[in-house]
Amino acid sequence: MKDQPALPSDGDSILKLAARSMFDLFSSMAEGMMLVDRTGRVVWINEGYKRFLPALGFAREADFVGKPVAEVVPNTQMHYVLETGKPILIDLLTNKAGTFVVSRIPLRDDSGEVIGVLGMVLFDHPETTLKPLIAKFAHLQRDLDDARRALAEQRRAKYTFASFIGSSPAALEVKRQARRAAQGEATVLLLGETGTGKELLAHAIHGGSPRAHKAFVGVNLAALPETLMEAEFFGVAPGAYTGAERRGRDGRFKLADGGTLFLDEIGDTPPALQAKLLRALQEQEIEPLGSNRMFKVDVRVIAATSRDLRKMVAEGSFREDLYYRLNVLPIQLPPLRERLSDLEALAESLLEDIASRSGMPARTLTPSGLVALTAYGWPGNVRELRNTLEQAAMLTDHARLSAEDFSSLGKSKASAVPSLPPAKPLPQLIAELERTSIQSALEATKGNKVSAAKLLGISRATLYEKLSLIRNA
Repeated sequence: MKDQPALPSDGDSILKLAARSMFDLFSSMAEGMMLVDRTGRVVWINEGYKRFLPALGFAREADFVGKPVAEVVPNTQMHYVLETGKPILIDLLTNKAGTFVVSRIPLRDDSGEVIGVLGMVLFDHPETTLKPLIAKFAHLQRDLDDARRALAEQRRAKYTFASFIGSSPAALEVKRQARRAAQGEATVLLLGETGTGKELLAHAIHGGSPRAHKAFVGVNLAALPETLMEAEFFGVAPGAYTGAERRGRDGRFKLADGGTLFLDEIGDTPPALQAKLLRALQEQEIEPLGSNRMFKVDVRVIAATSRDLRKMVAEGSFREDLYYRLNVLPIQLPPLRERLSDLEALAESLLEDIASRSGMPARTLTPSGLVALTAYGWPGNVRELRNTLEQAAMLTDHARLSAEDFSSLGKSKASAVPSLPPAKPLPQLIAELERTSIQSALEATKGNKVSAAKLLGISRATLYEKLSLIRNA
């Protein structure tokens, strides 16, 4: 019986043998190998690596070995592995010698300290040998870039301050406050009835702020089931519950990191979520559902509500501390019935947008149509105005919309519009609107006629003239 080779008697010997075998295997399979010591100097290269030396500018091995690797191998990342102790298993390296697929593995002593790095050239000329893989990677990268661009486009602010149409004193004051709010970082609370343009203004504030290049993320609390709110806001940790996504899911706070989070209908926040929302706003940190870790976020919050938060605080349905945290920069948006002088400009803009979106011919208003719209109470504000104009445009072939076009919309509108008293012709109605606008401007400027004239967009002399006419009327 032949003598069998002696086997190592302990685990250390087996480990050393395995390491030697793996080293020999790598050396035979790789296109080239090198070792650097803890100072970053090249201490050894194998035979395969020597063929790259001429292209790197070295005639002899002695001119290469012993030099700092960063000096002899352009674009190397060996120093990164030395500093961090983290391997780079697959990477592309391009320098004077060509393009290579490389791997870099840290070498450690018995105490775990990094004492060097093993670098391997796995493939040279990968554009040929790995062409199918590189083509697939490039295709996936293009798809990823396209998806990122599309997502960024969706999360960019849709509206600007110019989108908030109106030159009435009330509209101008809202835009002045909003522009001022855009320059800071404080939380903004937009107050106003449904349909007054709170979401539009939130977009405009974000778009006019230093965060405009980051995401604008909106969430309507009134439209979210209470059971999903916490996950929607703060995200879900991987495997947080049965059926949860394996990779977890980012919440709205995380998606808005660096940008703006718009909390629409904040008054609908359930009591159980109010405390967690307050912590997120105060500390700028979130705890995903199913996680025991806190994550820092950098989010500017704009909240909006059509409800009376002060009354809700008094009733105990809304936390007082959360209310004060939100009510830093309050902006009250006026209802449409309080800025009727803006109605004509609003209608023109809305009709243009309706035509653009629907493909229908562009419509305009006749004087009687404007009178009809002005006489209505507009409980739904600008949103209701758009709906009214859209219905009228669809139900008529007329290029110009008159009072008759609006009286045929239904009982709710018909009862309001046809009851217009014929004793109020358009000039009289315009005079009344002008009087109301001047009074509002004087109230807004506390009687300062120069400032009131600027708000109204007229000269001081014209304002005095109109005030004289009002007094003599």
